[in-house]
Amino acid sequence: MPGLLQHLRLTLRLNFRSPQALVYGYLVPVFFLIAFGSIFKTAPPLWRELGQLLTITTLGGACFGMPTAMVAERERGVWRRYRLLPASTSAFVISTMLARFVLVATAAAIQIGLAKLIYGMPMPSHPVQLFIAFGFVCFAFLGMGLVIAMLAENVPAVQALGQAIFLPMIIIGGVGVPLAALPVWAQHVAGFLPGRYAVDALESCVNGPGLSAARFSLAALLSIGLAALLAGGKLFRWDGGQRLTATARAWAMVAILGWAGVGVTAEIRGKLIVVAEPASNSIAATILPATGPTPATLPTTQPNPPTPADWQSVTSADTNSITYDDLEPDESTVTPIAPSLNGLSEAAKGQMDDLAGKLADWKPAQDADPVRRVQNLLAVAAIPDILQDPNEPYIPLVVFEQIKGSMPTDQLIKVLTWIALHPDQGNPPAALPELGFPGPLQEDAVRQRCAAYGRKLLARLLGKVPGPTTEQ
Repeated sequence: MPGLLQHLRLTLRLNFRSPQALVYGYLVPVFFLIAFGSIFKTAPPLWRELGQLLTITTLGGACFGMPTAMVAERERGVWRRYRLLPASTSAFVISTMLARFVLVATAAAIQIGLAKLIYGMPMPSHPVQLFIAFGFVCFAFLGMGLVIAMLAENVPAVQALGQAIFLPMIIIGGVGVPLAALPVWAQHVAGFLPGRYAVDALESCVNGPGLSAARFSLAALLSIGLAALLAGGKLFRWDGGQRLTATARAWAMVAILGWAGVGVTAEIRGKLIVVAEPASNSIAATILPATGPTPATLPTTQPNPPTPADWQSVTSADTNSITYDDLEPDESTVTPIAPSLNGLSEAAKGQMDDLAGKLADWKPAQDADPVRRVQNLLAVAAIPDILQDPNEPYIPLVVFEQIKGSMPTDQLIKVLTWIALHPDQGNPPAALPELGFPGPLQEDAVRQRCAAYGRKLLARLLGKVPGPTTEQ
């Protein structure tokens, strides 16, 4: 232990003496912060992208920072000298990873502090849990960095291997480009990359319910980290002149199998919800992986539904013909509805109050046509649900209150009945940038979610299920 601590202290001192290390370790993360702040200053707010930003910072340290330092020291013969000391190999490896964790964690703390100071970003909802989730992310990514360092023959090789991991993770891994902006095949591929689970775990603690909503992601990161650590340990070499044998290189497959195992498990267990493919390549709001069926599996029709010509023609028989047993439970990750707003953090309560205030003045919520008016409001619940927004279970409570206040109850029942019986009709918005939910998403997916939420509200109005409350 004294040797490990001494090596840790020495590594940190050498890092802070290196201008190049300081630039890559701190200046580059600040650059990413400013870039994200410029893009997401207005809609969506920067705090909704913080998970992606912290993931990019950690990924950069794992793909470039740590392996570059390790390979450079190995080329200079530093590690060959370490081998002569009375300390185990694992002590030096753990010390190196701890040093990089300290550097990445301080860079992340600087990003959060500057985001609050410059852009007025609120503090994370669960700061302690965020630190724990960040530890899981670092464990998975730094284990991957260890494998890169052991495979690379020199520093240029580190850059090549690092880019081969960094760029796919940013582009199709749900890190730099949110999942809703990707085609369906890329969304499935992202399930085999650790970046997706890193963003999920971090976002759950930044503005979501905390670690309880990210158990699978934490388990995925832990599995990926353990596989990488095992592979890196088997590939470890003290001297730059020591060449890896074909048998040794085969251990790199252990790290790859860790990714594959997580992806296959996620597919089998239905953890990779496929967000509707957008109509364009514009970047949508925060996307978090979650359980549940895809939009295509949502109920879209009623058994032998009557087809009134318009909402005024709806009768009580039409309303009574609607069934609700095929709806997803309120506790599901598809069309979820929380029992109340109790238990929300102060930041989340403020966001719900802000949404309620915006809806009161929102022009689509004042449409002269009652069906369009209600469908527009239902889209405010549907779009965050498709995007897997951290507040998705609470947004319907605010939306339902707005809908119920928009017209008399008997008229609303007819309108909701018509929407439920015609789930494929109407033109709900496919994006809500003015409310912080940009897109666009596929209109059919939004329309189906609107119909599902409409039936859930109708069931509450008819007393078939207990109604939620917005009391705080």
